[in-house]
Amino acid sequence: MEHTINHMGKEILFSRDVIGQRVNILAARISEDYQERDLILIGVLKGAFVFMADLIRSMTIPCRIDFVRLASYGSGSTSQGEITLTKDIEMPIEGQDILIVEDIVDTGLTLSYFVESLKRRNPRSIKVCVFLDKRKRRKTVFEADYVGFTIDDGFVVGYGLDFDEQARFLPDVYLIKA
Repeated sequence: MEHTINHMGKEILFSRDVIGQRVNILAARISEDYQERDLILIGVLKGAFVFMADLIRSMTIPCRIDFVRLASYGSGSTSQGEITLTKDIEMPIEGQDILIVEDIVDTGLTLSYFVESLKRRNPRSIKVCVFLDKRKRRKTVFEADYVGFTIDDGFVVGYGLDFDEQARFLPDVYLIKA
């Protein structure tokens, strides 16, 4: 049986206005923290692209961008636990300030893996900015430096977050109800 987002109940969790306000606050903090520094933002595809675009447009400092793709979710709603790098960054990061931008931190395994892999390339600093921090399902200790929203649990879609490649286009964030 194929599951589609249209056959599931959903309730709005964060409206586009609330999201916009929070993104502006994060962008201001990041801009202040990295004043007169050469910042590289690394977006984790696919989910972070909407958040990262809004974040960059709200920042007041120049930055460079790159993308990585890390697979840890299958076609379902739970992490498979195995992390695969399917697209690496393209620019050198040695001696650079790095800000990883991710849509959601759940178990913490993917971001822990990625941070450790970037450390081997000797950047000056690495920080992490996540749109959603889902704390209840952590399997490893992981704390993001910048957090848009914190939620306990639940499956969410919209604003780049998907369910089996659906619902990324929604401008608000919805909690899916089975």
